[in-house]
Amino acid sequence: MTAVEVLRHLGGDDRQMKLSGHVGFDSLPDQLVNKSVNKGFDFNILCVGETGIGKSTIMDSLFKTTFESEPVSHHLPTVSVTAHTYGKSELQESNVGLRLTIVDTVGYGDQIDKTASVKPIIDYIDQQYENYLQEELKIKRSLTLFHDTRIHACIYFISPTGHSLKSLDLVCMQQLDSKVNIIPVIAKADTVSKPELVEFKKRIVDELKKNNVKIYHFPTDDETVADMNASMNSLMPFAVVGSRDEVEIGGEMVRARVYPWGTVEVENENHGDFVKLREMLIRTNMEDLRETTHYEHYELFRKNRLQEMGFADSTADNRPVRLYDVIEKKRIEHMKEMETKEEQMRQMFVDKVKQKEAELKKAEQDLHSKFDNLRKMHAEEKRKMDDKRRMLEEEINEFNRNKAAAQAAQAQAERDLTTHTGSSPVLGRKSGKKK
Repeated sequence: MTAVEVLRHLGGDDRQMKLSGHVGFDSLPDQLVNKSVNKGFDFNILCVGETGIGKSTIMDSLFKTTFESEPVSHHLPTVSVTAHTYGKSELQESNVGLRLTIVDTVGYGDQIDKTASVKPIIDYIDQQYENYLQEELKIKRSLTLFHDTRIHACIYFISPTGHSLKSLDLVCMQQLDSKVNIIPVIAKADTVSKPELVEFKKRIVDELKKNNVKIYHFPTDDETVADMNASMNSLMPFAVVGSRDEVEIGGEMVRARVYPWGTVEVENENHGDFVKLREMLIRTNMEDLRETTHYEHYELFRKNRLQEMGFADSTADNRPVRLYDVIEKKRIEHMKEMETKEEQMRQMFVDKVKQKEAELKKAEQDLHSKFDNLRKMHAEEKRKMDDKRRMLEEEINEFNRNKAAAQAAQAQAERDLTTHTGSSPVLGRKSGKKK
């Protein structure tokens, strides 16, 4: 019996499968959840604030653990960015693993000249985007296994001055708002009274609006969290207190700071906004922070970088752009640029040769001039020596003439004496003595 005969025998010619009311695609969310749980999640936090403001303490309090940190000097010459990654085995809740990267800005705000304080932070953020983009552009890419180090949340720690933001705060946040999700917080809020804190928050919000600084606002498009996020947006910036010390209060061990006048509990909402910050940052809006980073900040970086590389969505006549055409155009531009640089280097070499020749010619002229001067000096010295020699010769001749004259006069005197005495004076004396 053939397959068709079997089907006809069992159900006639109707070969369609009878479907019940339940198909099964309602399990798709569960499949996505299981896949995401098995993969784990990446979350990266950038902490920007002055040294000693409590960045590490707040991070420890947020995740109820103690991350590695070392004391930092207030006298560092420059700002450096350090990142520490903690694996899924270290941070896990209800079988959900989190790979957390905490990025610290070491030495931020400690220099007298703060003009270059923001650049290392910007460079680090852009480098993480660049790493992700290079992974995307690979022929054989593996984004599922790639460690995503893009910054998802930037917690900006504001000093509890109670007056206003510092110029460095405004400059830094203005440069960061298009690259990361900025969440401003007032650190060490227990040093400011409640009435002062309310005025301080209002003043900070006004200054941010006045200087067009865009901070991250919790999304209100999801009905389940719209009301809560809207109310939390009105409380920003959050005033927080952190602590690593645990104190027993009411029979429970809680993180708190003990002062002579009382105890400040980290998770007490009457003492600060720490619980609200943790709720908004981790429990409610962590995925939105990740999506905003990918679909807004990274997309902006990606668009700018691809435009720099010569890519476009379409040509002037609305034809699709081929990758080969982009590469060929870039190659031609590169060759023209190389030719221009080569011509500039050749011209520079010619100019340097001419300059060197001019220097050598001038040096040669200087040597000739020095030689002429030395020759003139030598001739003058020789003339003077000749004059002196001639004078000496004349003096010698004069001396010889005088000597000869003196000798002649003496000889004449002796002849004259001999003539008058008839004999020499010596013979006359001898003959006289004999008589």
